[in-house]
Amino acid sequence: MREVVGTDDLLLVTLDTLRFDIAQELAAAGRIPHLARHLPGGRWERRHAPGSFTFASHQAIFAGFLPTPAAPGPHPRLFAARFAGSETTADGTFVYDTPDLVSGLAGAGYRTVCIGGVGFFNRQGPLGSVLPGLFQESHWEPEFGVASPTSFESQVARAEEVVAALPADQRLFLFVNVSALHQPNWFHLPGATREAGDSRETHAAALEYVDRHMGRLFAAAGSRRRCFAIVCSDHGTAYGDGGYTGHRLGHEVVWTVPYAQFFLPGPDETDGAR
Repeated sequence: MREVVGTDDLLLVTLDTLRFDIAQELAAAGRIPHLARHLPGGRWERRHAPGSFTFASHQAIFAGFLPTPAAPGPHPRLFAARFAGSETTADGTFVYDTPDLVSGLAGAGYRTVCIGGVGFFNRQGPLGSVLPGLFQESHWEPEFGVASPTSFESQVARAEEVVAALPADQRLFLFVNVSALHQPNWFHLPGATREAGDSRETHAAALEYVDRHMGRLFAAAGSRRRCFAIVCSDHGTAYGDGGYTGHRLGHEVVWTVPYAQFFLPGPDETDGAR
């Protein structure tokens, strides 16, 4: 990342509450083609979430603690604050001298932009202002939130506007918190009802909905220059697994998340360019 930061644009997408098992099943079945074409080998990497709910997980992510590979470590990190004795800061780690990655990238000349989704990004109160407050520019509207059946396409439209308005030489760190997977998601599955509620099937349908618009986001992110992208879940969620529902709990389906990192080619590159 020491070679990437300062040269490429950066995109971080958190697919809020996306379960690893469902993400992997849909990739294997060819049901999320726009995402799968960028996954190494067409598969998600299995990782452990840094938190069991949105606020805790994003606080960790913005401190440089991305989801951890689900295998014995240590695992060198892409980003890290300068910290004496850190065992996961390696030669290639982008090290910053600020409290968080967002301000560290701003210090490296990036325009930092947040397009929020769930309530922790809505700036409608003090708590909902903490995470978006890290960014130089933040966006949230009810159309981006969990109750909107068209949330992700609305977020993508705003991302396209943000990218188009930037000067050509301005590096961009774009963060998008995708709310569509979060409950309620029943309205993404034809025939599902509010009374029946959410389920693994409606969660999967929400991911298919997101995938249908993901190509537009990737196109916008790579429209100016090569872009390094990270797409992951912040935590999973339970739908009756072991009797549990929801998240902010210590179940395997909450702690295990899908993760992928890849380059989006710039306008003068091919998909294979690195």
